[in-house]
Amino acid sequence: MVDAESRKGKRNGVSRRSFVKAAGASGVAVGLAGCISTGGGDGDSGGDGGDGGDGGDTDTPINTEAPTEDITLQWAADTRMADSADEIRQALSDAGLPDNITVELIAGSQVTDNRQAQYQQWLNGGREEPTLLMMDSGWTVPFIARNQIQNLSQSLPSEMISTIEDQYFGASVATAKGANGDLYGQPLFPDFPTMQYRKDLLRNAGYTDEDFETWATESMSWEEFSAITKEAMEANSDIEYGFTFQANVYEGLSCCDFNEFMTSYGGAYFGGRENLFGPVGDRPITVEEEPVLNAIRMVRTLIHGEDDEHALDGITGNISPEAVLQWTEEPSRKPFTGGNAIMHRNWPYSININGADDVFGEDLGVMPIPYGVTPDEAQYEGTGGPVAALGGWHLTLNPNAPDEKKQAAVQVFKAMQEEQFQLDMFEIGGWIPPRPATLDSDRAQQVPVIGRYLDALKVAGENAIPRPVTVVWPQQSGKVSQEVNNAMAQEKSPEQAMSDLANQLEQIEQSAS
Repeated sequence: MVDAESRKGKRNGVSRRSFVKAAGASGVAVGLAGCISTGGGDGDSGGDGGDGGDGGDTDTPINTEAPTEDITLQWAADTRMADSADEIRQALSDAGLPDNITVELIAGSQVTDNRQAQYQQWLNGGREEPTLLMMDSGWTVPFIARNQIQNLSQSLPSEMISTIEDQYFGASVATAKGANGDLYGQPLFPDFPTMQYRKDLLRNAGYTDEDFETWATESMSWEEFSAITKEAMEANSDIEYGFTFQANVYEGLSCCDFNEFMTSYGGAYFGGRENLFGPVGDRPITVEEEPVLNAIRMVRTLIHGEDDEHALDGITGNISPEAVLQWTEEPSRKPFTGGNAIMHRNWPYSININGADDVFGEDLGVMPIPYGVTPDEAQYEGTGGPVAALGGWHLTLNPNAPDEKKQAAVQVFKAMQEEQFQLDMFEIGGWIPPRPATLDSDRAQQVPVIGRYLDALKVAGENAIPRPVTVVWPQQSGKVSQEVNNAMAQEKSPEQAMSDLANQLEQIEQSAS
């Protein structure tokens, strides 16, 4: 077993910080960002082409008085939301939505790049409905940049904007803001990945409930994580995989898995968090720096072993299958759910699956993502430590909607700010409340399955890192995932892959500036 004292020493400086403040600080900097099609993340960013629609004024103040006539609003959501429409409507009513306002949920594609393209078509065409759009935190910024969604800072009462800016997860709020600092979306729910593991299999390797309790809030290093996983593989010889994750050539690698690996080592795509959202063409490209290379070396070691010519010292190898290079969320989850893996990185939706009584129940453990270096060892502020890619969704307003529907929409935004509604949503579908403080409530802790793991989710939230969403990120993301996958697959050296990536990112930056 890894020595307990060495564990404590390695973790020094990365235990929980002041939660709300840390979450707010990370907002200057995400599937959910999840990157999946099951409603828990943010999927492929797709393209952003086209100009904004010409039908609506995005800055006009809205009459915020409750309407007196009966009115029905359409809300473009996903199939999971639409399947729970009756419960969500009841939750809105219980949170104070007037009875004369009816919300009709429209099921959009679960593949979010398809939904992004649909919204683009609607807004370009000046379409008045749907009034409300459930928008991925990973691609809200391009809609803002094209002036296609309502400026809430100019349209809603100031106290509603203050509630969002002062009380919501800062990292989520940052992905709903324009370059002018105004707010264009109200976070609906954030999404944070964690590391899930099998307590029963770890017990066979000598670990105890005391270890599991510590792991829930205190991140371990990748060195320790890889060594523990290897120990558990040796103690459970019938288990095929040690650690499963997602490294296919897709948005999930660039936005999320590699973003976490890289940032946990103190690396960044464009320098520190202050450059995440631009200025495009006037920010450093830093993918050739040593922390980024170390993240690739670490993953190569996990997959190909310590004999890989670019293996990273201190990492225990051969704990992940080469299949991760073709896996997205669901293919990577199934071996774990099926009982054939020890550790698994994924979004909260899979906690509900794996923690169910008929799967692993309370033998499912959840901990923050491991770290490469501590924050005080990292070059860029806000990097290092147990980084979690930010996913999640916002509620935005169609500027082309008629005035009376915008007026009714204000009441929906208002109801959604109520803690009761946010806790109802957590119970209905496991959608994480957008306020950190809400997770501390007794009611949140009593939510079946996921309520057991709030401490780990809160650490993930306080260390959330968004993808660098700008109008050019849809072009850059594919380049990132391809070159990172090339390096992880031993098709290129880390140095060559990142040199090639740097040139491609620079070309995209300059062509857009």
